[in-house]
Amino acid sequence: MPASSGNGAVTRSTLRQQIAAALRDEVLAGRLQPGQEFTVKEIAEQYGVSATPVREALVDLSAQGLLEADQHRGFRVHEYSLADFQGMIEARGLVIDGMFHGLAKGLPTGAASDPADGHVVDSPGPRGFFVRVGDPRAAAALAGVRRRGEEARRAATAGELNVLIGYDLRFWRELGALFGNQYLTDFLHRLRVQSWVCVVQHLRRLSDLRGHLWSGYTEVIDALTLRHLAEAHRMVDDYDRHSLALIEGLADLASDGGEDKEKDDGVTAPAGNGGTLG
Repeated sequence: MPASSGNGAVTRSTLRQQIAAALRDEVLAGRLQPGQEFTVKEIAEQYGVSATPVREALVDLSAQGLLEADQHRGFRVHEYSLADFQGMIEARGLVIDGMFHGLAKGLPTGAASDPADGHVVDSPGPRGFFVRVGDPRAAAALAGVRRRGEEARRAATAGELNVLIGYDLRFWRELGALFGNQYLTDFLHRLRVQSWVCVVQHLRRLSDLRGHLWSGYTEVIDALTLRHLAEAHRMVDDYDRHSLALIEGLADLASDGGEDKEKDDGVTAPAGNGGTLG
């Protein structure tokens, strides 16, 4: 892990963030399995750093719901259930519904308004991008997120799970950031990280993920760009339903002792944009 410049506090904070990010990637990649235990000492030795930033990083990941702390045995990777995933899907849907609903209303922020239509004339923050149909700032912002969506779509189509996870998280984080509410953006990002942690163990049972990974990122952005909010809602709702159905199917295969195979019992991607998660 590269050393940081600056004073000790900055160095420790940077190490803390780097270690947390590295361990999060290990969990998302499936190299740290649900229920796997480790200690602060083991992680510190692995990365060649002192115990303090490691302990702080592990506490951070515990607060994010990725790890569980045990006073006597160290830490373990949190084991999510299908019920947990169902709750995540529901929570994600509520957050995204709120984002889209705010977009439809014009996101009034208390700035000067046009009494003729009730929309904000000039909003100083990112939410101002969406206050006018055809606003070039909105088009430019969404075009940037669309490029991220194109990268995610390519990874999904190729079945490259590790690459997809990174682009998926960046796509939704950048889209959420356009609405100008950091609390909402952070909450949605946390839900998506937890969702990936929950399902990656199931997805890796398939030897070939092509056709199973949802790839409708650019279609969602195109619908938002055209202000087709109902269509954007429909695509995200379909995405969530397919995600849940696929993971439930893979979990059933595991419970029946079936590994690394695809049965004709619904564990297949739906027609169109592929079928799972993120």
